[in-house]
Amino acid sequence: MSQDLSDTTVFSGDDDLNPNYNWDRAIPAPGHSGVDFEKRVDFDRLHKYRLARAQEALAASDLGAVLCFDNNNIRYLTSTVIGEWSRDKVARYSLLMGDEDPHLWDFGSAAAHHRLHAPWLPEDHCHAGMLGLRGTVPPAAGLMDSAAKEIKQMLVDAGLDGMPLGVDICEPPMMLALQAEGVEVRDGQQVMLDAREIKNIDEIILLNQAAGMVDAVYHMIGEELKPGVRENDIVAKANEMLYEMGSDDVEAINAISGERCNPHPHNFTDRMVRPGDQAFFDVLHAYSGYRTCYYRTFNVGMATDVQEDAYKQCREWIDASIDLVRPGVSTDEIAAVWPKAGEFGFSDEMEAFALQFGHGLGVAIHERPIISRLCSMDDPKEIKTGMVFALETYCPASDGFSAARIEEEMVVTPDGPQIISLYPAQDLPISVKY
Repeated sequence: MSQDLSDTTVFSGDDDLNPNYNWDRAIPAPGHSGVDFEKRVDFDRLHKYRLARAQEALAASDLGAVLCFDNNNIRYLTSTVIGEWSRDKVARYSLLMGDEDPHLWDFGSAAAHHRLHAPWLPEDHCHAGMLGLRGTVPPAAGLMDSAAKEIKQMLVDAGLDGMPLGVDICEPPMMLALQAEGVEVRDGQQVMLDAREIKNIDEIILLNQAAGMVDAVYHMIGEELKPGVRENDIVAKANEMLYEMGSDDVEAINAISGERCNPHPHNFTDRMVRPGDQAFFDVLHAYSGYRTCYYRTFNVGMATDVQEDAYKQCREWIDASIDLVRPGVSTDEIAAVWPKAGEFGFSDEMEAFALQFGHGLGVAIHERPIISRLCSMDDPKEIKTGMVFALETYCPASDGFSAARIEEEMVVTPDGPQIISLYPAQDLPISVKY
């Protein structure tokens, strides 16, 4: 049954899904294993919390059910995952109807595996399913038509016939097949994002553990960043280290150095690091499904005055935004302390998007809230207790090619933000000092 979470946030109440937490203490980063002598992440409680959040969000919408092809939503609903290779195949899907347990269609034998190893899902809710692997099996083969008929019948059996069906992402032929069955298709992603925006203590611990792994990677980068090392060498070492520490998925690592820093290219190359380079990195990985987005900037051996100035300005902008983070503050108030696009060298806010930026973190790297001058000034959203998000700033140096980039991850507590990205960044770090 759906549980009413409206009066039990992650920080208050005595609901089993939302235990009290003592915010006078640091958020735990307890390690990767379960033990019998400490209470750590409770994955059963995590599954029940996420499902209850989704059921509540669905009940608050005008949808009868939500059909998910987005792997982030499938994991959130079902606590199942079969590997990052499946992320771009649009092969798996899950259906949530009212306050029932979700149905899951998974890739071949994965369905049989879930019946054995995912006891929180009823056995008859684990189905094998495949819609065509992005058209490789063409729609004419009938897989999508068959799936649409099955979903339609399930909606009828659940008494939801005639109510809109929310869909998060979808291949056009699948949407057409649903519509051919008389199903009214609407946007279901907003329902799932409503559910995912407030984290419980288990999610927060996993996000903190993921951030702690990145702390260690930045310590390694500070030791390895020296003339002759290439951007891709750092990326390789960071990937190896994260997977050795237990990462599920290293989604991406940005490594940008020297003349590549301005404008920000959002990728890495085989460029060789040189003395005096300014270099910044972003580590995006997941631990037990929960993701990081965590930038740090270094200089190699030495820094010029203009590089130091850029870093100080970048730090001032991020500190000003962090100082505003409180429950009840709106995203436009935070975005307003950041410079406009033209003030740091860009033609408009679309071109400058994601340079002065805030975004929620969870089972995806972009959840609510999104904070940007591009969208927040006209459509502000409220900051809420239990959100976890990152704030990031970027400042080009006056030499025309260097730039600084800083990002901090934080949990919104009743009294403000608690930072969980702990690698020191108040002052510009210098590697291999000469």
